Amino acid sequence: MSDILIVDDERDIRELISEILKDEGFQTRLAGNSDDAMAAVNEDAPALMILDIWLKDSRMDGIDILKTVKRDNPDVPVVIISGHGNIEIAVAAIKQGAYDFIEKPFNIDQLLVVIRRAMETSRLRRENQSLRRQDGAQSEMIGNSASFRALISQLDKVTKSNGRVMLTGPAGSGKELAARYIHANSNRASEAFVTINCAGVAADRMEEVLFGRESADRGVEPGLLEQAHGGVVYFDEVADMPIGTQSKILRVLVDQQFHRVGGADKVRVDLRVISSTSKNLDAEIEAENFRQELYHRLNVVPIAVPSLEERREDIPLLAGHFIAECNANQGLPLRELTDDASALMQTMIWPGNVRQLKNLIERVLILSDGTGPIEARELPGEDDASGEEGRVVLSGALATLPLREAREAFEREYLLTQINRFGGNISRTANFVGMERSALHRKLKSLGVVTSAKAGARVAHVDDQETD
Repeated sequence: MSDILIVDDERDIRELISEILKDEGFQTRLAGNSDDAMAAVNEDAPALMILDIWLKDSRMDGIDILKTVKRDNPDVPVVIISGHGNIEIAVAAIKQGAYDFIEKPFNIDQLLVVIRRAMETSRLRRENQSLRRQDGAQSEMIGNSASFRALISQLDKVTKSNGRVMLTGPAGSGKELAARYIHANSNRASEAFVTINCAGVAADRMEEVLFGRESADRGVEPGLLEQAHGGVVYFDEVADMPIGTQSKILRVLVDQQFHRVGGADKVRVDLRVISSTSKNLDAEIEAENFRQELYHRLNVVPIAVPSLEERREDIPLLAGHFIAECNANQGLPLRELTDDASALMQTMIWPGNVRQLKNLIERVLILSDGTGPIEARELPGEDDASGEEGRVVLSGALATLPLREAREAFEREYLLTQINRFGGNISRTANFVGMERSALHRKLKSLGVVTSAKAGARVAHVDDQETD
C-alpha cells in the first residue's frame, strides 16, 4: 500500500494524471480496463485508487470495481472521476464507499487536495484501529539481572528483521511482553499487534476467528489475520492450536494469503508472526499433536524467556514497578519495600513467575491498611510461624531427620536460595551470609552445591554426582 492506482479507459487522461502525481512525489500504476485494474489490486493493494465510472470494453464498470475493492480492501480510499457525472451517480458512488466524486474535466489542484485528504484520512483510520487493537498494552521490560540482559540482547537482534520468532518459557514469565517489545522496536511499530489466544478459542470457531467469514446476510467479517495486515500476529500458546487449523496456518505462512470462511476471493496479508509456548513442542510433535512442518516454519529464531527463579535479582525492581503501576492505575498506596520484605520475596518459590509476583503485590496493597513500607510479615509464608517471636516451624520432612542431616539439608537449601537470589554471585552471597568467600566455597563443595550458566546467568544447583 504505497502507490496510487489510476484506472481510466482514456490513455491520455491516465498518463496525464500519472505524470502530475509523479511530479508531486507519488508512485503510480495504470490500468485501462476492469481486468487490469483488479489484477493490479490483487497483486498488491494500492494506497489509493483514482477510478473512472465508465470503462469501455470492460466486464465491470467503475461502481462494480468499487464494490469489490471496498469489500476486500476496505482501507483503500477510492476517488471516482467521470465525464458523465450527475447527482445520482455521485450519490451511488459515495454510498458504495467512495471517498469523493470529481467530474471531468477536473481541476488538478482540486484533485491533489482530495488525494492528500483521502490518504491522510486512511492513515489516521489505520492508526486508530491499531491503537484500539493494542488496547494500551505496554512493551516496557523491567530488569537488570544477567539472564534478563541476555534476553534483551536476543530480542534486540530480531527487532529489525521480519524473521519468525518462537518464544519459550514457563507460564507467567512474560512471553507476550517480549513479543510486544519486538513489535514496539521494529519497523512495524506503527501497525497492528494482534494477539491470538490459541488455548482460548473453541476449535470449531478457530478458522472463523483467524480467517474471517463471508455470507449474504452479514457481508464480509474480517478475521484476526486480516486485522493484523502490515503488523504482527502473536500466536499465544501455539501448541494448543487445533491440529486441523495448523495445516491452514502453514499454508498462510507459505503463501501470505487465504480464503475467508464462505468466501471465494483470496485475501492477501503482510504479516510478521511471533509464537510462544510453555509446552515441549518436540513432545507434542512426537504425540502427533503438533505438525512438524509448522514447527519448523515458526521456530526460525528460538528465544527462551527465563523464569522468575532464574532472575531473582530483578524481584525488588519488578515489585517496585508493580507498586507504581497499581498506584497509577488503581490509586493504591505508593509504598516502598523494606529490606526484609525484598529478601523474603527473593527466597520464595514462584511457580506463576512474574504474573504471580504482580498479583501478590496487588493483593498486599489492596488488603493492607498501612501506607508505610511493606514489611516481610505482610507477605505469604510469614504467618506460618507458631506465633511465638523468634521461633521457626520446621517442615515435616526436616523434623524427622537426625540433627546432622537436618543441619546439612537446611544449609544446602539456604545457600542454594541465597546464591540464586544474588544471581550466582558468590562474593555477594558470602557478604550477606557472613562468611569468607573461601570458607563459603568449601562449604558449598561439602554440600554438593555447584553453579552453572543458564539463560545468561549463574544458577546454583545440587550436583547429583557429589551427593550420590
